[in-house]
Amino acid sequence: MKTIINKTGILLFTLVVAMSLTNCKAVQNANNKQKGGVIGATGGAILGAIIGNNVGKGGNGELGAVIGGVVGGGAGVLIGNKMDKQAKKIEEEIPGAQVERVDDGIVVTFDEGSGVNFATNKYDINASSQQNLNKLIAVFQDYPDTNLLVIGHTDSQGAEDYNMTLSKNRANAVTHYLTHKGVSSSRVTTNWFGETQPIHDNSTATGRAKNRRVNIAILPNDKMIQDAKNQAQN
Repeated sequence: MKTIINKTGILLFTLVVAMSLTNCKAVQNANNKQKGGVIGATGGAILGAIIGNNVGKGGNGELGAVIGGVVGGGAGVLIGNKMDKQAKKIEEEIPGAQVERVDDGIVVTFDEGSGVNFATNKYDINASSQQNLNKLIAVFQDYPDTNLLVIGHTDSQGAEDYNMTLSKNRANAVTHYLTHKGVSSSRVTTNWFGETQPIHDNSTATGRAKNRRVNIAILPNDKMIQDAKNQAQN
């Protein structure tokens, strides 16, 4: 599992919550490989996503995944320039997607109105969503030195356990589509949170539609970071 080192604050927070992480519902619903990575990756990006409501910005777990993965100095500028270009390209290719640049990462949000969506209680990827994912895959192939975190969410309608499974199936459907179309599986990590991380009001139809979402966090991998450091030293 790929990890990015977080800020000192997240490292300290990790020490406080490390003993309780094994009881976190999101961790319980991850597969064994993911659970081992979460518990072992102290201060890592995946841990940031798991506890995103605590350390993220505005309660957004995907932002929690990229907060703190910051490389300073000239290397950080080089990485930032690459991520800026990638974010701009995604915005151009998929105008409906919400694209956020956070520290050294990018968070792409797809809800029911923005490019990748699912029918009620379904997790198969429809033709329209496939078209947008194909555009996103092309960008990923142009920027191979990144890791991807795919995360599924639902609204609060229905049973909590059912929603957790539905968000898992939707996140896995996106991951499987990406890897089937040529994105290396070594770049991709998948997580799901069911109804536990709403970003809008679940008491309204509009809010629920926005909470039924899949996010993709894009992070610089070790090669991009090392190449930037080497270039900055020259």
